[in-house]
Amino acid sequence: MTRMRTMGLILGVASLAVVSCAKKTNTVPRPMPPPAASSGADMGTTPAPPAPDPPLAEPPIVTPTVVPEGAIGSKNLDELNRESPFSPVYFALDSFEVSPEGRAILQASAQVLQRQPTWQITIEGHCDERGTAEYNLSLGERRAVAAKTYLVSLGIAAERLRTVSYGKEFPFDPGHDESAWGKNRRAHFVITAK
Repeated sequence: MTRMRTMGLILGVASLAVVSCAKKTNTVPRPMPPPAASSGADMGTTPAPPAPDPPLAEPPIVTPTVVPEGAIGSKNLDELNRESPFSPVYFALDSFEVSPEGRAILQASAQVLQRQPTWQITIEGHCDERGTAEYNLSLGERRAVAAKTYLVSLGIAAERLRTVSYGKEFPFDPGHDESAWGKNRRAHFVITAK
């Protein structure tokens, strides 16, 4: 009987151990709620409201410059482009590399654009009549982009410059010899907004 009692005692202790372990759970303590907002009576003083932002400074008044009649500012785009202050940049056969002469022309164009900060221009890339239409459109684009890239390197904002390629579609000189072809391989500048 002792053996039965011992066995019962062991089973009872084991059951208690299992039950007590099963009831044991990991509880996460709940966060404490923030302290209740106190009225000024509790602390004796009321917190001051934050200071207002300082007033914005008024922008300075800029008086418009009066442009005399006949000056660049009073001309419309057609007149400006007819009497263009920009010279074309010419390129060698099958090239879009800006020559030293072309860089000098682009430097002069950059000075005009710096004096006229609201102007926007389109740089047209042109080619001579030799080669396929596809080849000339691609080469014309590279010529226009080369001129734009040089102007941007001189400080002209890229947003003011647009490029387009006309390939061989709009020749400056309709001739069919080297003299005409040399005039047609160019980047041409058109004022599109002032």
